[in-house]
Amino acid sequence: MSKYADYSLSPASSTDRREIHPVVKKMAQVAVAGLLTLMVVGCNVGPNYKRPATLTPQSFRGSLAPEIAPTAQTPSASLGDQQWPALFQDPVLQRLVIEALQNNLDLRVAAQRVLEAQAQVGITRSQQLPSVSAGGSYSALQIPSSLAGNKSDGTPSNSFFNGGGFSASAAWNFDFWGMYRRQTEAARAELLASEWAQRATRVTLVQDVAQAYFQLRSLDAQLEITKNTIKARQDSLQLTQSLEKYGAGSLADIRQAEGLLHTAQANLPELRRQVAVQENIISILLGHNPEGIDRGIDIASQPHPQDIPTGVPSQLLERRPDIQQAEATLIAANARIGVAKAQFFPQISLTSLGGSASNQLQNIFSGKNAYWYAAGSLSEPIFDGGRIRSNYHLSQAQEQEMLLEYQKTILNALKDVSNSLVAYKETRERREEQSALVVSATDAVRLARLRFSGGNTNYLEVLTTDTDLYDAQLQLAQTQQQEATSLVQLYAALGGGWQ
Repeated sequence: MSKYADYSLSPASSTDRREIHPVVKKMAQVAVAGLLTLMVVGCNVGPNYKRPATLTPQSFRGSLAPEIAPTAQTPSASLGDQQWPALFQDPVLQRLVIEALQNNLDLRVAAQRVLEAQAQVGITRSQQLPSVSAGGSYSALQIPSSLAGNKSDGTPSNSFFNGGGFSASAAWNFDFWGMYRRQTEAARAELLASEWAQRATRVTLVQDVAQAYFQLRSLDAQLEITKNTIKARQDSLQLTQSLEKYGAGSLADIRQAEGLLHTAQANLPELRRQVAVQENIISILLGHNPEGIDRGIDIASQPHPQDIPTGVPSQLLERRPDIQQAEATLIAANARIGVAKAQFFPQISLTSLGGSASNQLQNIFSGKNAYWYAAGSLSEPIFDGGRIRSNYHLSQAQEQEMLLEYQKTILNALKDVSNSLVAYKETRERREEQSALVVSATDAVRLARLRFSGGNTNYLEVLTTDTDLYDAQLQLAQTQQQEATSLVQLYAALGGGWQ
């Protein structure tokens, strides 16, 4: 072994360790204890997060009456607090929603993103802890006796050599300024944001399935109306042909009756196409190949509550998952300011290495073959071309951007609730008027056909009233679907559907 190698390993020998002066050992112990204390009580630079003050109105625009602010004793009720099965009482729709929540691919992607964020928290947090590694080695060499030479007494030299060793090393970057803790704080906030994003995806999925189902049931109603209209117009055509045959009608009346019949029949292919498309949409939401969809309660019989409790706007900050996601993103951006600010300060690190080595395998664990090395370092940036300062300004600008996004999300939530409230109230009134119109149009058609069969009017009156009735019935089916859809949108806008 060379002198250089002997010198490098000599500090680890048992003899040298015994020769260390007690004062030096005491100073080393104090230094290590001081570093550990600094690590424990180190500060976190950068701002601590505080929820921004948000000015929300006392009640939603479009609500029936101003809500009373909730208290701990009397919290304000809201439609968004209800579980979705309490709102969607159609058993088939309930089963479809459950199936979608189990199989929908968008929701499964969102769940995987949560797992990714969880793993990222573990990766980031590991930077706060020391890293330790260990290893070992063994080598053997066989040399021919002819090359090994002879000893001084003339006997052959040993032609076989072996040796090895083991070592362990450790490194620790002290987080005195809280840079790694702020990074962990940001990673945890991003994990929370991904969890709220998953819940927002769940809300959207429940909303999409319900709206698609109501659209399907509306198309079913329009298809049934068209079939019934075709049958009625076929009967009307037969009556017209009979009247013309006996001289009480004209060929023009027959052609007008045929026109009415062909108009209704021409609508059938388009309605069947729309039904198939809607079934395919629902199938994909369920995570299935395109297939037929079961039916439950018809669109006209879907239950609708008369009174809609909305709560107060301030409750949206806790109930809406998109607002919670935006706030979690703001928390992460706020923590990154501390990460950027910590880079202005000195970075302290400690490294150590120890082990044992010998060219004789049986002596590896001998104390005289042990070695160790320890070092601490402190680095302070002096000149980097403004990189650290620009990074700090970047983090501040990003935090302000996320703050504006958070405020924008709140405003959009208030807008969604107000729009949905207005839509639900107005579509309900429109549906009531449309129902009355269908009743009147139905009676008008009955009277016109009686007058025509009695010879008191021409077929133009029957044509006009029949066309008005068919249009009114189709409009009623569409209005019933709009009313059901507006209730779903109001439920989602109030933060329901993810619980």
